[in-house]
Amino acid sequence: MAFSPQYAPDPCLPRLGPDFADPVRAADFPRLDLRWRNDRAAASVGLAELNNEEWADHFGRFQPLPGNLPDPLAQRYHGHQFRVYNPDLGDGRGFTFAQLREAGSSRLLDLATKGSGVTPWSRSGDGRLTLKGGVREVLAAGFLEALGVPTSRAFSLIETGEALVRQDEPSPTRSAVLVRLSHSHIRFGTFQRPAALERPDLVRRLVDYTLELYFPDRMGEADLGAALLDEACRGAARLTASWMAAGFVHGVLNTDNMNITGESFDYGPYRFLPHSDPNFVAAYFDHAGLYSFGRQPEAVFWNLRQLAGCLLMAGSPEDALVEVLNGFGDLYREALARAVVRRLGLTFRGDGSDARLVSAAFAALAAGGAEIRWEPFFFDWFCGDETRALAGPRGEIYRRPEFEDFRREVAGAEPDRPGRLDHPFFRRETPAELLIDRIEAIWAPIAASDDWSLFNSAMAEIEEARTAWGIQPG
Repeated sequence: MAFSPQYAPDPCLPRLGPDFADPVRAADFPRLDLRWRNDRAAASVGLAELNNEEWADHFGRFQPLPGNLPDPLAQRYHGHQFRVYNPDLGDGRGFTFAQLREAGSSRLLDLATKGSGVTPWSRSGDGRLTLKGGVREVLAAGFLEALGVPTSRAFSLIETGEALVRQDEPSPTRSAVLVRLSHSHIRFGTFQRPAALERPDLVRRLVDYTLELYFPDRMGEADLGAALLDEACRGAARLTASWMAAGFVHGVLNTDNMNITGESFDYGPYRFLPHSDPNFVAAYFDHAGLYSFGRQPEAVFWNLRQLAGCLLMAGSPEDALVEVLNGFGDLYREALARAVVRRLGLTFRGDGSDARLVSAAFAALAAGGAEIRWEPFFFDWFCGDETRALAGPRGEIYRRPEFEDFRREVAGAEPDRPGRLDHPFFRRETPAELLIDRIEAIWAPIAASDDWSLFNSAMAEIEEARTAWGIQPG
């Protein structure tokens, strides 16, 4: 079996002990058809040299990787779901399969699953994932990565040959198991469980574990809980800002869907904005618009407050935690300025001009209404090239008086790596987009005739966009 010298197993999760995770077994699937493997992500953890049969053994049958977790671990957590506390959560259809060090950075990464079978936390569920759900997550993760969003990466998608019954889509429907590669699966809800159980010893153990593995430079501080909350606020600010710049609506911003390292993951009813609309919702069941596009910063801050409440049990003084929380607004505003400037291909200046540019950009998007789709706007104005924008198919709209402030702010900015405009991607009239109609169009031939050509071309287009944009998360 081929393993690169870059493969560096480091199974750390068992250190937390049995109060945080349960050993489980994967389902025995009737069929394993490999539909997607992310060789670029696999190369980053020394697994790209596996052939397809070996790949299926590890990411379909879940035979342990050498030197890694002997058994998959289903993590325990609680969470607020639409701000209603739920103590009956946990990894109900997934588990942590392996932990590895990233080549080059030595950053700890998790390989975790979705749709891998029943666990003690499945409640009445079947522990499965629909193939359509897997396709949607692969598309979302790839596109968000291209847009510079800190995100989990879809690592593997294998169709598993079962017929599933679901209320929200035509049934029976096809099944799959997804593997994602992410920095951490320690969630806000992971802290909520021991806090709800009134186990300060477990909260302190989790704080120590999280800081040691993910923020080791903070381990020497007197107040470890406040240090951890500070890192969580910084990561959440960067993540939320990157969603807003990408025009992305997560859909279910529950505390169990936010991790401590500030990465986006678990793409269920997500949507990308067709055009500027702060009230746009992704989940059909979000009747009150709690997690609408414009309310995402508020939702993330609410979740951070719940995390802070747990850290009181670790011995952190309330006033210290409140002080950290009070800094979130400034962290978010700076992160938003950086994210929008980065998406426009411009140089961040670190002064008031960045905020003016961001304000003008959002005002321009709002003024454009349904005539200006979110993604084409950033495509047209990439690197601040007004000549290119005005000569394009939407140029007449940009000449209107309501775009004057934006044009003026862009003219005063410096392009960042303007050579990126030489990429063939920027010779197109319209960029890669991932609106819901396109996702449904990609799925339709798969469902009808097992035709994956539109999916494969979409993934190739997303990869081209990622290379052309050259946006680094941050």
